[in-house]
Amino acid sequence: MDRLFQNVQQDLKFFVSMLLLLCVYRAAFIGTMGAFLAPDTTRADILAALFAGLRLSLKSAGAVTLFPFVFVTLAGVVSPRLSWPRLRLAFGAFAGFLLSVLFMARYPYYREFHAGFGMEILHGLQDDRAAIFWTMVEQYGAVWRVAVAALLAAIFFLLLRRLLQLGTLALPRIEGRGKRCLAGGGLVLSIGLFFVFVRFGGSFNYEKGINWENAGITKDAFLNECILDDVQALYRVRSIEKQMKAGETAGVEANRIEEHLRQIAGHDAVDGTAVAPYLLRRAAGARIEKPRHIFIVLGETWAMWPALDRYASLHAADGLRALMAETDAYSTRAFLPNGEYTSIAIMGFVCGLPEVHVAPQVQPRTFEAPYATAMAPPFHSLGYQVDFWYGGLPAWDSINRVSLAQGFDHFYGYPDFDAPRQSAWGTKDGCLFDALYDHLADEPPTVHLIMTVSNHPPYNIDLAAEGIDLARIREAVDALEDVPDPEELALELGHYAYMDKVVTDFVRRTRAAYPESLFVITGDHSVRMDPSGHPTRYEHEAVPFVLYGNGITKDILPKDAAGGHLSIVPTLLELIAPAGYAYHSLCPGLAKSRAAFNNSTWTAGGFFGATDGKEAEPIPQMEPGDLQAARSDVARILPAVRTVGWWMIVKGE
Repeated sequence: MDRLFQNVQQDLKFFVSMLLLLCVYRAAFIGTMGAFLAPDTTRADILAALFAGLRLSLKSAGAVTLFPFVFVTLAGVVSPRLSWPRLRLAFGAFAGFLLSVLFMARYPYYREFHAGFGMEILHGLQDDRAAIFWTMVEQYGAVWRVAVAALLAAIFFLLLRRLLQLGTLALPRIEGRGKRCLAGGGLVLSIGLFFVFVRFGGSFNYEKGINWENAGITKDAFLNECILDDVQALYRVRSIEKQMKAGETAGVEANRIEEHLRQIAGHDAVDGTAVAPYLLRRAAGARIEKPRHIFIVLGETWAMWPALDRYASLHAADGLRALMAETDAYSTRAFLPNGEYTSIAIMGFVCGLPEVHVAPQVQPRTFEAPYATAMAPPFHSLGYQVDFWYGGLPAWDSINRVSLAQGFDHFYGYPDFDAPRQSAWGTKDGCLFDALYDHLADEPPTVHLIMTVSNHPPYNIDLAAEGIDLARIREAVDALEDVPDPEELALELGHYAYMDKVVTDFVRRTRAAYPESLFVITGDHSVRMDPSGHPTRYEHEAVPFVLYGNGITKDILPKDAAGGHLSIVPTLLELIAPAGYAYHSLCPGLAKSRAAFNNSTWTAGGFFGATDGKEAEPIPQMEPGDLQAARSDVARILPAVRTVGWWMIVKGE
């Protein structure tokens, strides 16, 4: 009893120390990142967030305290020889260092993704870890951040050691066996009640408790993310991963698979258990002359917002804006990427599948045979070779293996065309497109999927040598409002402008030499570069879609059709394939598309909205339609596409 009583007091000191550390880091983060607070955020909102964060951090501090409680306190109850008090301090030092590193890492992470630690963590684990490491060192100051974290952890260690050295209360003398048993039972019961109170975040039941799912109590998105300490943010990642593996992704309704298949088919004539027949579509007939070459450019972080009239003064998207203005170009503002990171965008093209939080590139079935919705087979049947050109390493995230397994004829990474390495991610976009252009003369009719890399940290292109006036961009950025780091945004826009220049120069040069070519320009995602500390959902998510070439007109497709990456291949097939040509797709082409979505956002009827709530906003420079009708389209289309896509990846066809 005495050993238990003394150790519990030490554990309580440990717990309070961890709780205070988490709360201090939360308050410091809010104080130093105040530029991300919404303009109408009040002091009451901040206090509410701090209090909710305190309650939530009870869970985190309690989870950390479990280790000394089990390995020191309970071990001491079994035998004094098993109780090592120094283990408590050692674990406190380790936990303090880890929390300090996470605190320092949260700064660049939030600036990139406008969120606390999220699913990008899992994507990074599947990514090129060496490239990520050097990006962290070169772009995000990992060395000095770890050094600062070590200093903070050292200060915490000294304070924790001093606190644990303070005396504890002695166990009161209790006469009589019955009273001692009653007191011992009361102590154990108190410990249990304390754990329950901590487990539910300052409550004794789930209904009145707090957790990462319901912690967003304020109207400020920044504060809602700050309520989650770093432990809870990582726990959120783990929880979502478990849900993904169990098929509990929002919109995935595996028990309604037959209903959703019939909806995608659009008729009831299909029967049986094979998925492919339900995804069969037939082209209405070619609308343009069959091009010799088709180029689909996936630009790294090619956001749509720099091409809006509002940001024309930045001159970052001059090439894209000029192409969009051409008479033989079609573009839509209502366009979404397949997801919020590069590999899911690529998988959307290669496999024809939506983001359902299950990566096709780690599924064995992906390497066995092409999915029914894969991009390469229909182009093969139309007489095309299908090649992938990538400015990075072929083995990155297994995209070379996936592409070849899914029917691509060739995969070219920068080592394959002997380009110099520019950064940990690969070569310059200029080298990529020069190599591709030189390759065209010897090619049969080919569809090229092209992924750029230069518009990505570390931003180390010599912009002046490439003809990019960074000083002019910096001056234009100063005229914007609510920009947390103008220098960083100007550097990002400079690399965006470089990509824009290289791609559009390639388009014009290739069109002049091969006039029978067709070009598609879009972005892999938008997130990572925002025009302000409080971007609109459209600014944060939208990517361009430009269709350019012979036979293309402004009205070849519906004006500002709502679409996404999964709409592109069907759109191309409908433009060039003969009447009755059969192909498989989860989504229709842009001529018939009514809505598109990714993990967080939908677009329909001239709106962008959140997939997990009621938030919706009109698209800039567009006349919005009926919001309720848009929501109805999304509610019908999203679960059907997600469910069937998830089924194909996890269950098969």
